[in-house]
Amino acid sequence: MSSGHPADGYPGDGPSRGGSGVEHPPVGPPPGPPRSPRRRSRVPRPLRLGATLLVLVLVIVVGWGAGLVLWADSRIEHVDALTDAQNTEGTTYLIAGSDRRGGEAVNDDGTEGARTDTIMLLHKAPGGNSYLVSLPRDTLVDIPGHGGYKLNAAYAFGGAPLLVETVEEFTGLAVDHYVEIGFDGVSGMVDAVDHVNLCIDQDVEDEKSGLSMTEGCHDVGGEQALAFVRARSFDPTADIGRQQRQQQFVGALMDRVASPAVLLNPLSQVKLAGAGSDSLVTSEGTGIFTVARMALTARSAMSAGTLTMPIEDPEFQTNNSGVAILTDDEDIATFFDSVADGSAEATPAESG
Repeated sequence: MSSGHPADGYPGDGPSRGGSGVEHPPVGPPPGPPRSPRRRSRVPRPLRLGATLLVLVLVIVVGWGAGLVLWADSRIEHVDALTDAQNTEGTTYLIAGSDRRGGEAVNDDGTEGARTDTIMLLHKAPGGNSYLVSLPRDTLVDIPGHGGYKLNAAYAFGGAPLLVETVEEFTGLAVDHYVEIGFDGVSGMVDAVDHVNLCIDQDVEDEKSGLSMTEGCHDVGGEQALAFVRARSFDPTADIGRQQRQQQFVGALMDRVASPAVLLNPLSQVKLAGAGSDSLVTSEGTGIFTVARMALTARSAMSAGTLTMPIEDPEFQTNNSGVAILTDDEDIATFFDSVADGSAEATPAESG
């Protein structure tokens, strides 16, 4: 009779230590096939590292851009400026430069309240053509609830909402976005991008605006850029000449913002975003992306050429507003109809 010693080879007793017993197969699944050797990438290691770094740079750039946009967007002031006017085709922006007395960049000249010394209508027609039209501030218009006054009085009477309503009735175009830029902001935006290049056809020493320029083209800072867009007393064409200089400034600023010196400089981007958002007042729903689209549309319009609003009498004597710019109702209707449908023909911009 067996003693049950492991050497006797009973099942479950484990492998024999003396070599005379029966060995049992190991418990568990059978071993799988041998692993194939790991394939090495055919892409050289330096290229793989370069691709990784490129992805990281793109992530940082996109993240930086998104953060900057959100920061700037949160700083924009909004106003309930739009009306319930029936929508017209295309996209229309009303751009106003407000002369806020008492600011650092604008001297107090005795004018009470805020005025809109710069008024521009930017329209992108359904067919793709874009137009930037300056509306002279001295244009005689019918201001709802007030009667016949100069266009810029609409802002003084009722702020942005009344200005929008007046412009819509005058042009027949429904305003989709209202963008107001304080003149203090003009100086800040130019200084944020270091300078803009502006040209003038005569030597100017204008005490009222502070403009001091010699004939030719010059890189100017914020103070002189502001004087450039405000000056008109030295010019015999007054408001007409000023609106041409204002359009030149818009184009010059867009060119400078789109330059590598600004686009590739994070410090300039932060300064521009801060100065721009500080100076902007927009209609509800008009954020930084809309303003960016507006800038691109303005640049396209400026590259295509300029449009001048038809004027019947630039020195019309009014009963209660002094000398104003008189227009003909039929001429104005025909002109803005062509702007609305994209059939207006712009005068090509002069090179140099």
